[in-house]
Amino acid sequence: MTGQSNAALLARREAAVPRGVASAAPIFAARAENAELWDVEGNRYIDFAGGIAVLNTGHRHPSVVAAAKAQEDLYTHTSFQVVPYEPYVALAEKLNALAPGDHPKKTLLVTTGAEAVENAVKIARAATGRPGVIAFTGGYHGRTLLTLGMTGKVSPYKKDVGPFPADVFRAPFPDARHGITVEDAIQGLETLFLTDADPSRVAAIILEPVLGEGGYVPVPTEMWQALRAICDKHGILLIADEIQAGFGRTGTWFAIEHSGVVPDLITVAKSMAGGYPIAGVIGRAEIMDAMAPGGLGGTYGGNPVACAAALAAIEAIDSEGLLARSTAMGAHFRARFAEIGARTAPYRMWDIRGLGAMLAVEFVQDFDTAKEDPAFTKSVIAHALKRGLILLGCGMHGNALRIMVPLTASDAIVEEGLAIFEAALADAVAEHSASLAAE
Repeated sequence: MTGQSNAALLARREAAVPRGVASAAPIFAARAENAELWDVEGNRYIDFAGGIAVLNTGHRHPSVVAAAKAQEDLYTHTSFQVVPYEPYVALAEKLNALAPGDHPKKTLLVTTGAEAVENAVKIARAATGRPGVIAFTGGYHGRTLLTLGMTGKVSPYKKDVGPFPADVFRAPFPDARHGITVEDAIQGLETLFLTDADPSRVAAIILEPVLGEGGYVPVPTEMWQALRAICDKHGILLIADEIQAGFGRTGTWFAIEHSGVVPDLITVAKSMAGGYPIAGVIGRAEIMDAMAPGGLGGTYGGNPVACAAALAAIEAIDSEGLLARSTAMGAHFRARFAEIGARTAPYRMWDIRGLGAMLAVEFVQDFDTAKEDPAFTKSVIAHALKRGLILLGCGMHGNALRIMVPLTASDAIVEEGLAIFEAALADAVAEHSASLAAE
């Protein structure tokens, strides 16, 4: 305990921090370990949010922390553009080796996911000499102005901050939930080529292998195959945005590996460094070399402490078998969610979807109408927090819960979290029934 209260810190936060920086939970962290977190009042929580999919190796993984501390004893910053250092090169080598495809690769390191996406677009434009970028409905690529143009969800990200950059186009995402097949999506893309985006002027098509903010919806393999063929036909570069789905979350290093398709560029961040801020763009060497010297970089890009942490996190994922752990954990969550939903909230849990341990459950008002129920979803999240479980929502309508629990979480912690989830679900059902009775 720190002697502080959540309420007092909330008051200070409201006075000092703009309201646009929202926080999902009205608690303040004091310490954390693996999949557990304690607030400033000493309350314990099981963390199924993982800092928004950043902590696949858990809070304060010992080898990650040790690597960062060892680097801090040497130097913390020189700027790679001024005096380069080996950790940057070593991490680039590791990422080049891990990324799918047999072709030569190179990696640029930056600081945030949005920065990685911006640089991927910049590289693609330089390599192709074309301006256009095509993204998809429901995709999330960041909060900067260019990435907001690509992000396919207005509220809260794009509201009141336009206009957005030109030459960014939107294609339909294949979503069985809303009756959009892969064939429909590809036809929509072809129509876009005829109406707004001349393919000879399109530099890149960008897509998350599993939609993140869009609801944890996996991209069908057939969609990836069709996009690869279209890109090859028109000389367009294919970008896989792996910022949320990468580094073991889906049971493979990169989620696109499930499809067998090799992209031209991959953006990475989040769980790459176990909680330290770093991001990157991995791509075909000849594409990555399109920019002139000085055209890429940033003062803090590829910070040496973050590079050391990333190398340790990647080693932990490998040595601790976390790819297999993700697959097994995902199967367990699917089975338990189905059981819990049927027992505790019949006809409310419409879908359980995802890849590996990157899963979401979607709530609806009933199975007859399948109408999305964001209010019920928020109720489950609120009741879970009261009982000691941190959850986050997602989806175009805000009616899905996503699971981002550390892959290092013990079976006992996972089961404790699932028990809290079921209790919170029961609380939300009871609250809803009470509100109906009061009407």
